[in-house]
Amino acid sequence: MKKMRYLICLLAIVSIIAVPTMAQDMMDYPSELSECEVDLTGETLTIFHFGDLSGPYAFITQPVVSAVTDAVAYWNGHGGVCGAQLRQIYEDTGGNLEATQSVYDRFTSEYAGELDLLLLYSSADGELLREQLAEDEIVSIISAGSIESLYGEDGMTPGWLYASNPLYINQFGSFCEFVAANPDTFPDPVIGFVTWPGAFGLAGTEPAADDYCSGMGVEVLDEPQIFLPTDTDILTQVQNAIDEGATILYTNSLASGPALIAGALVDLGMESDITLAGVNWVMDTSVGILGQRVLKPNGLPSVDGMYGSMPFLWWTELGNPGIQFVTQQFAANERGPAEQNIAYLLSWGVVDTIIETTIRTANAAGSLAAVTGADMRATVDSMEYAVLGGLIRHSFPEGMRDGTLNRIARLAFANTTMSGPASGPEDALLIPDGAGGELFVPIVIPLTDFMPVPQLRGQ
Repeated sequence: MKKMRYLICLLAIVSIIAVPTMAQDMMDYPSELSECEVDLTGETLTIFHFGDLSGPYAFITQPVVSAVTDAVAYWNGHGGVCGAQLRQIYEDTGGNLEATQSVYDRFTSEYAGELDLLLLYSSADGELLREQLAEDEIVSIISAGSIESLYGEDGMTPGWLYASNPLYINQFGSFCEFVAANPDTFPDPVIGFVTWPGAFGLAGTEPAADDYCSGMGVEVLDEPQIFLPTDTDILTQVQNAIDEGATILYTNSLASGPALIAGALVDLGMESDITLAGVNWVMDTSVGILGQRVLKPNGLPSVDGMYGSMPFLWWTELGNPGIQFVTQQFAANERGPAEQNIAYLLSWGVVDTIIETTIRTANAAGSLAAVTGADMRATVDSMEYAVLGGLIRHSFPEGMRDGTLNRIARLAFANTTMSGPASGPEDALLIPDGAGGELFVPIVIPLTDFMPVPQLRGQ
């Protein structure tokens, strides 16, 4: 943890170069929120959320609490939302579905009449609660959900759960489009999945994705190679995929998962021959940190050059006022190890979405107390909104329950001038790790513009 503290702190320093310093005035809130037509003074806007904060997803999800805490403090320090004060109520389920059900039951019992909107973390929780959310008329927001959690077993029935990111199968289809459009980079592409089990890990292995990619000349191997989040040696799985002809390894895993695959490629001496890619979580800061446990022969971290989806703006895109604002809040709240990641950034966006949804719904209902889950759902369905000044788009037309835009990015490591990626350790930006060594600084480089993803569910 001490090593990561130095890296993340430096990332924060690097990213606030174009942002007003703490000695200057704090930035104004970047979103164009709707006008308050109703005075909500004396009422409370509660942000409810629960999920895995101590199990396999903890590395990614813990910054959710930090971001919501910082957002609540910001708004309460600025008079609240239309006068209403904010608070959060959350619990850790440890990734256990029985705990998820228990917490949901308690929340719906203790906060009946107030719990109209709920933030969830994982597809598995969404699948478990899908029908219950509909029965209880509770809108739920998640970063990325599975087909079943968002659209039911038939893949065609929109529910009460909304995902800001595109479905993983659609992200995979988007990656296949990128591969097909770049034959010089990906000659004779064959993709093999080396991934976690479950709805998240196996998303994109469906026949519809195989057919879509094959139609563009991108072959996908039939059998995915599976490993567990607890595994530490996956040389066999990686070798199996390569032996079957894979030239690209694709993973739906996060944190240690992509780093483990990249390390295996180095151990096999295949890091220059096989491309590594994955879902949006492979672009997370945690991967850039954990991928430094193994170095390539050229001296760069094993995950250098990995491709992934980036359906939202990133910390380094400082031309966006929302990125500037969140970065400044991150520094002001002295956030530390591994928190400058996807979850912290998107959680500020979730709070912004909840606030805008609440304002619009309360304006129509006349008070916060009068708002129902059905009212919230009607607002979410009809709302077109640039979340946090353009961090991501909120738009769910015609029964959509997931995001529709994506772009492809590449993970790299900063050079000494911070003007681009390093070509090796000789021109890399290296910082003290607090233990007598040095660390590389990960950066994410968008390679494409935002483009509509293919719609592959239900096919």
